Amino acid sequence: MQKIPSFTINHELLKRGIYVSRKDYVGDDVITTFDIRMKEPNREPALSPSAIHTIEHLAATFLRNHPLWKERIIYWGPMGCLTGNYLLVRGDINSHDILPLMKETFEWIANFEGDVPGASPRDCGNYLLMNLPMAKWEAKKYLDEVLNSAKDDNLEYPKES
Repeated sequence: MQKIPSFTINHELLKRGIYVSRKDYVGDDVITTFDIRMKEPNREPALSPSAIHTIEHLAATFLRNHPLWKERIIYWGPMGCLTGNYLLVRGDINSHDILPLMKETFEWIANFEGDVPGASPRDCGNYLLMNLPMAKWEAKKYLDEVLNSAKDDNLEYPKES
């Protein structure tokens, strides 16, 4: 079987950042998949399942209610490796285009107060797997250390050396 594109990225060189993972065409629309990489793969501890689950609930809620982007948001969800999230957006866009939205999203998560949206037995299949304080901490760390000072090597996949 052929290796899927996301397994061809050299994870030993990958930094935290925002990357265009792929672009797919559905009819006349382009769907851009972003790799929202919060942890350096295999070099730092992954996100805890409870933190990334909470981030998922908060980011998905924020993005699907965003006044400018809500009609373009297709999906937000965690990576199985727990080092980041995938964001699917309608449109042919790049990492630089989405950076302001990601800053806004992670700032909102870092400052969130109250009940996590959808964190109830009626609304979620594993509502007890939540950790708001850790989600806020991880969001602030990513915002402060990566998003607020993003360089090209945080916005473009590494080239093989």
